[in-house]
Amino acid sequence: MKNIFSQYKPFFVFLSKFLLFYVVFTFIYKVYLNQYNVAKNEVDFFTEVVAKQTVYLLNLFADTSHTFPHEFESSIKLFYNHKYVARVVEGCNAISVMILFAAFVFSFSTQWKKTSLYIGLGILLIHILNVVRIALLCYALYYYPDYEKILHGSIFPLFIYGVVFLLWILWITKFSGYVKKN
Repeated sequence: MKNIFSQYKPFFVFLSKFLLFYVVFTFIYKVYLNQYNVAKNEVDFFTEVVAKQTVYLLNLFADTSHTFPHEFESSIKLFYNHKYVARVVEGCNAISVMILFAAFVFSFSTQWKKTSLYIGLGILLIHILNVVRIALLCYALYYYPDYEKILHGSIFPLFIYGVVFLLWILWITKFSGYVKKN
């Protein structure tokens, strides 16, 4: 058993750091969410911010977007050109994606300062791209409502997860210190 651990030590260190970071920050996020009453259709602060920023972005191109609290669930309705096109729920704020991103980067960390900076900038980029993603989705659903399933279920999630994957590759190959330079 000791031989196996020493042979695969880098993997076990990665796995331990990843699980520790992911579990701790997921727990903190769940504690944060528990302060909102879903039975009263309350929406968390971060989800509200994402919805408002999406409307702001849409209104840069057409001044006809707005939000409205959903009457029957904890979400925010998004209107584009006065038409209800989408709802923003807790999962749309990308916090879970940010936690996953940060846990992976932390798992390959060698320097606190560089790791913290990369995580901070990565989270900011994910947030900005998430708002752009939701705005583009609203636009697409307005003009192509028949494609909602493929747009919401495949194309736009692929966009955000693809960016996270590229950020991970960039971290490992350029910044983490794990790749040896020849």
